Amino acid sequence: MKLLRPALLSLLCAAGIAQAAPPARVVGLGGAVTEIVYALDAGQTLVGADSSSIYPASAARLPKVGYYRSFSVEGIASLKPDLVLASDQSGPPQALEQVRKLGSKVVTLPSEPTLEALDQRILGTAAALDVPERGRALVDKLHAELREIKPVTAPVRVLMVSSHTGKMQAVGSDTAGNAMLRLAGATNVLGNQTGFKPFSAEAAAALKPDVIVTTTMSVGASGSAAAFLAQPGINATPAARNKRIVVMDDLLLLGFGPRLPEALRLLQTGLAMPQTAAR
Repeated sequence: MKLLRPALLSLLCAAGIAQAAPPARVVGLGGAVTEIVYALDAGQTLVGADSSSIYPASAARLPKVGYYRSFSVEGIASLKPDLVLASDQSGPPQALEQVRKLGSKVVTLPSEPTLEALDQRILGTAAALDVPERGRALVDKLHAELREIKPVTAPVRVLMVSSHTGKMQAVGSDTAGNAMLRLAGATNVLGNQTGFKPFSAEAAAALKPDVIVTTTMSVGASGSAAAFLAQPGINATPAARNKRIVVMDDLLLLGFGPRLPEALRLLQTGLAMPQTAAR
């Protein structure tokens, strides 16, 4: 497998990863970034993470520094990290610069939901942690597993919905959710729109999805999968009438991290089931 060495070299040079000793105190900003550290068997270096870092269980127990898009500089400073691994969506930018000025090395990693960017996230994290061979092994393993996963053959129209606050948003193109559906071989009924879009009950009914895919947090906001499907608009879809809903852990479904093969297998299993999929 080609490991995109020119792109990785450019990434690492821009990040300035020349260091005398492996980092001993690391903070992760972004759930997928933190998860990669654990997947590289380097979790013992983590002294803190942002609030989206909830997997594995030990990540959830780490001291938290706020949400990665609006993290606390003071929170990071109190942990005295020698390395901060950050999704390139972390910020604001001036906050990252403050962290650098306080003496911590900051390495930003690409967040795009593509296999190329995932390779770079893993290899860049491994290089920053001074375990490059583990990074190469993890990328090789991930790609080997992905080659064994075949897209679903039967056409299936999917509406992916996020509803953490009670206001439903549908997942369009240029998102991790859309990338997941594409890799699984499903059709995103909102694929002609970009990003997360609020939508009406009438719009949900008109889209006529065969299956609704959502997250555990979204279902939790409604109380149950049955209550989620009973919402106006959703309840008028073929998916709701046939109780075809796939509910997956938020970070697993949308993190586009090292568990990508597991996420795709679970998603495909759910898409193939005629009744409610297991969480």
